Amino acid sequence: MALKVLVADDHALMRRGLVQVLEKETGICIVGEASNGTEAVEKTRSLSPDVVILDISMPDMNGLAAASTIRQEFPEAAVVILTVFDDDEYVLEAAKVGVSAYVMKDVDPSELVKAVRAAAEGKTYVHPAVAPKLLKGFSRYYGDKCAALDALTKREVEVLDLVSQGFSNREISDRLFISEKTVKNHLSNIFGKIGVDDRTQAALYGLKHGLGARVVGRRTAV
Repeated sequence: MALKVLVADDHALMRRGLVQVLEKETGICIVGEASNGTEAVEKTRSLSPDVVILDISMPDMNGLAAASTIRQEFPEAAVVILTVFDDDEYVLEAAKVGVSAYVMKDVDPSELVKAVRAAAEGKTYVHPAVAPKLLKGFSRYYGDKCAALDALTKREVEVLDLVSQGFSNREISDRLFISEKTVKNHLSNIFGKIGVDDRTQAALYGLKHGLGARVVGRRTAV
């Protein structure tokens, strides 16, 4: 079954370019386009896409507001945020609402495709240029709120390490020889213990505490 993607950007030329890149890919189907955040939310409701690509800065509801609404109403839909270098404050806000992937607007087309596929698989994808901003913002905002790593069990640390490397629940299940349900239970416990709300924030926590280091440069991880 083809991956259904909705593309939202207020610049028609940029939006058309994104669509053309993705339309060439096997297994990806563009189900709709939107020119602002309000339209993106409305089309998500009517088209039920698997992945929604949102420009972070759009009129009539920006990408962050749209992402927040979409994640609340359609938690099964992954959100990919398009950003530029001067969106530092927006990047951390995007992490707070549960965005799955962060892509620079000038990214190579192949990286955009990787981000979309990774998000659809339940992974966290952050472009290398965005990662320092996320980690800096995470440390500033969550630094005094998160518990120490020793609050986790050995198995929870293993799961968090793999989350920080960008692995999906299924991949973690295969690597640790446990069920996906058990992975989800571990993640729920991890979120509660370290004081975060979702997978992306957990991955940032892991990186802040030295996990995920074995895959430095891997672009499907934060």
